[in-house]
Amino acid sequence: MINMKNKKIAFIGCGNMATAIVAGLCANENINPKNIIVSRRTENKLKEIEAKYHVNTTINNNVACETADIVCLCVKPYLLEDVAAEIYNSIPLEATIVSIAAGVSLAKLHNLFPNHKYIFRAMPNTPAQVQEGMTALCIQEADMNNQRVQDLIELFSCCGKCEVITEDNLSAFIGVSGSSPAYVYMMIEAMADAGVKEGLSRNQALKFSAQAVLGAAKMVLETNEHPGELKDKVASPRGTTIDAIASLEKNGFRNAVIEAVVTASEKNKKM
Repeated sequence: MINMKNKKIAFIGCGNMATAIVAGLCANENINPKNIIVSRRTENKLKEIEAKYHVNTTINNNVACETADIVCLCVKPYLLEDVAAEIYNSIPLEATIVSIAAGVSLAKLHNLFPNHKYIFRAMPNTPAQVQEGMTALCIQEADMNNQRVQDLIELFSCCGKCEVITEDNLSAFIGVSGSSPAYVYMMIEAMADAGVKEGLSRNQALKFSAQAVLGAAKMVLETNEHPGELKDKVASPRGTTIDAIASLEKNGFRNAVIEAVVTASEKNKKM
């Protein structure tokens, strides 16, 4: 982690997703916030970010790029072409460029930065803010053993987990992981609503629901047991859980989740 601690990282654009990544990085002892610089057009927001995370900030994209080892492109996809034209002469040729813009391919990125060799795509999710993010890193096959890939895996692992995938699987990742925190928040909210309906306080209902989801996810990751097996261990014969499962199946719970993931994936393919 010493290698990453010394890296200078520039964030070009800092909306919700980039702010979540910055928050997660700055909460990790292996990252020095003073080596992070954030650029965006809104000065008031930059002041908030600087005060909260103790990073450097600027409204000048070129200033942010000039000394960066890693440049994270975090602007909206429709702005990326203009931003690339603005900054490509300011990014050191040996710098690593990584884009989180949905729908902008590696081929397109290489066209936007013709003089730079080290270009990658990443798709994180917002739980990066609490160091529980899941990031997919897209690389070209020839870059598999490149130290820069290892640097990016290390970087995104500072705020969760990171896996290398092929670009043609990125849309599936977005459906399964990139967009899915929103589905889970909806489920937690619905579970809490039911808890309130049954007499719990709102705070208790939210805490019980969120902790149940956190614990269940941790069981899947740490036991390596299939979710179906873990489900069966909770569902006793003639018990409350199996009746609840039957109700979920009756109301199309599983199919609704599958359709949501496929819908998000298909939308990304069209971007």
